[in-house]
Amino acid sequence: MSVPAPPEPQSVSSLAAFIAGLKVASTSVFFFVIVTTYIGFGALAHDYGVSVGWATLSTVLMWAGPAQVILVTALGSGTTILEVAVAVGLSSVRFLPLVVALLPLIRTKKARPWKLLLPAHFVSVSVWVEGTRHTPGLARANRVAFCNGIGVGFVTPGAIATAVGFYLAATLPALFGAAAMFVTPLSFLLSTVRNSRLLLERLALVLGLIIGPLLAYHQIGLDLLWTGIIAGTLAYGGHRLRAARR
Repeated sequence: MSVPAPPEPQSVSSLAAFIAGLKVASTSVFFFVIVTTYIGFGALAHDYGVSVGWATLSTVLMWAGPAQVILVTALGSGTTILEVAVAVGLSSVRFLPLVVALLPLIRTKKARPWKLLLPAHFVSVSVWVEGTRHTPGLARANRVAFCNGIGVGFVTPGAIATAVGFYLAATLPALFGAAAMFVTPLSFLLSTVRNSRLLLERLALVLGLIIGPLLAYHQIGLDLLWTGIIAGTLAYGGHRLRAARR
């Protein structure tokens, strides 16, 4: 006897889906993480002589805290434009798997490619976590607008916090900027732990936490990249071996 498929979630207007995404962003723990992080980034930009306009624009256009830190610190230390571009590009490659994982969840069969440009731009760990958590319960026709709402709900306070941090730089302790930037990777780690449900995911996480510090201690170049490759490959191999024994 076949089990009936669950009913398709009811579709709503694009505006209603967008507002729902805004509400998810405003109530997410990432909202506070992003505000804290970008206050620290704004203060950092001030210290390196970057104008508030350019710092805020980098948040809107780049939307990648680590890459923005690389951009500001590298330009502030006199690094050439080409070297900065390569470093920022390599830093942002980490978002490619997130885009590849999220877009198939939100696109429709008749969706035009240009409609996916905005949600692809918004993809970050925070948007990816909230998007993959909520979109399966939505009608597919509403998922792009919903993810755009999440993206706007995160980018907007991030841009405002950048400007706030810039003007507060004179009153903030120097240690605050570093501590604020550390909040982001810590929140990403905790979110990954919370969302790891499969053995494959948990094994990759544990291996990454072991291999990463070892590579960093031995000063292996591109340690984060190698950590992902080694831990992910070992976890996948363990998953296939376990599946073959069943």
